[in-house]
Amino acid sequence: MLTPTGSAKFTYNGATKLETSTTGISVTGTVATDRATGTVTTDNDLSFDLSATNNFSCTPTSGAALTFTNHTSGQSGYVLLDNSAGVAITAAATTKITATDLTTISTAGVYLVSYFDNGTNAYVTVSASYS
Repeated sequence: MLTPTGSAKFTYNGATKLETSTTGISVTGTVATDRATGTVTTDNDLSFDLSATNNFSCTPTSGAALTFTNHTSGQSGYVLLDNSAGVAITAAATTKITATDLTTISTAGVYLVSYFDNGTNAYVTVSASYS
């Protein structure tokens, strides 16, 4: 239903599912899409909160453990890791990454890191290097 003030409300079986307002939109229920583009969250401490987003940008200034928090089963995404400083990177116990990939991202360079989460662990691979 459209109103004269420009707002809109979409219902299903009488229940409001999507509604616009002056501050944005409100959705009740699950949002499903076959192709989503989202925001990229900058997080430079090598700890990525999966409840925030699934794509990250990271430029660490000191060594730390590659960590994923708030594990979400089935979530996957990317980290653009700019380790131009060549800081030493380790991995948290719930971050599953090969020793070779861990050594690679600890070397100075820029990397595209992908991950898949099973709800307990994040499985990580280095899919590209842009050194």
